[in-house]
Amino acid sequence: MQQPAIRVMLVEDDVNFQDAFIAAIQLAPDMLLTNIASTRAQGLQMLETSQIDVLLVDLGLPDGSGIDIIRAAHDKFTTCNIMVSTVFGDEMHVMQSLEAGASGYLLKDSEPSRMIFEIRSLYQGGSPISPIIARQILTRFRQAKAPLIPTATSIKQNAVLSAREQEVLEYITRGYTADEIAGLIAVSRHTVLTFIRRIYTKLEVNSKAAAIYEARHQGLISD
Repeated sequence: MQQPAIRVMLVEDDVNFQDAFIAAIQLAPDMLLTNIASTRAQGLQMLETSQIDVLLVDLGLPDGSGIDIIRAAHDKFTTCNIMVSTVFGDEMHVMQSLEAGASGYLLKDSEPSRMIFEIRSLYQGGSPISPIIARQILTRFRQAKAPLIPTATSIKQNAVLSAREQEVLEYITRGYTADEIAGLIAVSRHTVLTFIRRIYTKLEVNSKAAAIYEARHQGLISD
């Protein structure tokens, strides 16, 4: 049985990038470009009437920040996979995007054809991140220090995962995709994505990398 096409929405104001991406996605038989928006306003409007699986969004738009679109998509579509494509590689933009709901972050040194590969990875449960951004995130986590004297507001309770959520988390940590996990535990891909969303909610994270880090920090998985 043929799998349905991955429905992709692009929010990007660079016409040259749009054209290159359209050409690349036309060569991908498993993808369908459903919408293209050039502004923040257009992107937010299209989210109201669209059904999408993957959102690829730039941050620097003519009328505002793409982070607003990330946040809106994350709230509206619980299973939408969101990836940033931008020239901004500073910590503020990276962390705001991940906190808003992005699961991938690519700098625009990636060719559109390469992004097709990364979209597949994102859709299957991965978190494509440019190497320089991944290093930045790891450095931030390593430098984070807990207060010497915990206060009532600083104490964070460890997440309590169900047996199935724990199983899915362990598969994620070992690098399995959502489709592979579905086959291993004999459920649908949609069910696996639901488990992943629950895990993210309980760990208070928005990406695979952050989930693995937080789970290790809480002792839910071993190093």
